[in-house]
Amino acid sequence: MTATATIAALVATAACATDDAGDAFPEQEPAAVVPSDELGVGSAGIPDVSAVMPLPAGATVTTEAPRAAPAPDSNEQCELLESLRPDDAEPEERIPRIKARGRLIVGLDQGSNLFSFRDPRTGQLTGFDVDLAREITRDIFGNDAQVEFRSLTSANRIEALQTHQVDVVIRSMSITCERRELVTFSSPYYQAFQRVAAVRGSGIEEISDLEGKRVCVAAGATSASRMWAELDRITVLSVNTWADCLVAIQQNQVDAITTDDAILAGITAQDPYLELVGPRLTSEPYGVGIALSTPDNNTDGLVRQVNSTLERIRADGTWNRMYSTWLSGLGPSPGMPAPVYRPEEPR
Repeated sequence: MTATATIAALVATAACATDDAGDAFPEQEPAAVVPSDELGVGSAGIPDVSAVMPLPAGATVTTEAPRAAPAPDSNEQCELLESLRPDDAEPEERIPRIKARGRLIVGLDQGSNLFSFRDPRTGQLTGFDVDLAREITRDIFGNDAQVEFRSLTSANRIEALQTHQVDVVIRSMSITCERRELVTFSSPYYQAFQRVAAVRGSGIEEISDLEGKRVCVAAGATSASRMWAELDRITVLSVNTWADCLVAIQQNQVDAITTDDAILAGITAQDPYLELVGPRLTSEPYGVGIALSTPDNNTDGLVRQVNSTLERIRADGTWNRMYSTWLSGLGPSPGMPAPVYRPEEPR
């Protein structure tokens, strides 16, 4: 079957089981459109309705690995977790521009359950990443209210740092060598592991079971890299947010979702028919993203400021309380990852 037919089947139809010939993407007739006058409403102006579920806005479908797709184990080429050691300076010395502005601008997701999402009862942003942003803000200004949140997708979070739209990105952002060439990172604040979520009873239990299947990822995330490396035939649906992946699997447009276990825990918590399957695939340390330091925009002080907060919340138990509030569904607290500071930094 051609790649064109594969994509057409994904866009126009719901999911179907693999047939005897091994083709997981057979073409189907689109759902019939019933004219409103046949529904007994005459010409009352009710539009025709199609039962075909559209893909999420901005979604793309690919059946071949991007030429620049990173190898799943490429993180060994750099000192991955090294960051700047906190010093004894006050925020006024470390980050005078932010202090004078009077607020910290934080880029995050607004649809990542457990990490950063809007509480339906209050309309307020909440979650693990939101709590971390407020802890950093508290250490700068003495309270956690002087923070401005800006919604970012996985695909535009690096650009937002490079163009100074935000001061920091706290968006379950894995530290990778490829990303370290574009932005700098704090010490890791969480250790996640890539896994797969699928519908209960789907028969998907290992990564090999995804051969010939359709998998949802967020555009700009590294989640698809291992899929391309391990499987010969796979169709990847790239969407703007992980909430879009939840909708896609609920509408039977994909067979599985792959990303970090912490994000998947938030997704599966919203649908009892979904479960995490298979082993841990790759290690994904999360760091706070910060723009690279330049002569015109020295961000070293901001890195030290963030790492100072990370040191505090590790020592005073705040991190464990955050974990207990948001991520206890993943099991007992593993503890906050230990920092790795550059050896040339004074102790």
